[in-house]
Amino acid sequence: MSDVLLTVEQAAERLGTTARFPRRLIAERRTAFVKVGRHVRIPERALDAYIEGNAVQPIRRRRSRYGRAA
Repeated sequence: MSDVLLTVEQAAERLGTTARFPRRLIAERRTAFVKVGRHVRIPERALDAYIEGNAVQPIRRRRSRYGRAA
């Protein structure tokens, strides 16, 4: 089964950014892309991997037994 190829505009919409951001990701080689003639497409799987790889998990803070000093 082939992966869906997204245009730069579709990738930007999915990321919630302008088209400039996915173009920068491509220029800096921070995500995989496919050249179709002179057009650039981003595989949906590569975009999912980029999102997953850059997700920041919250940290759990431990409460102090003594509280804060006044």
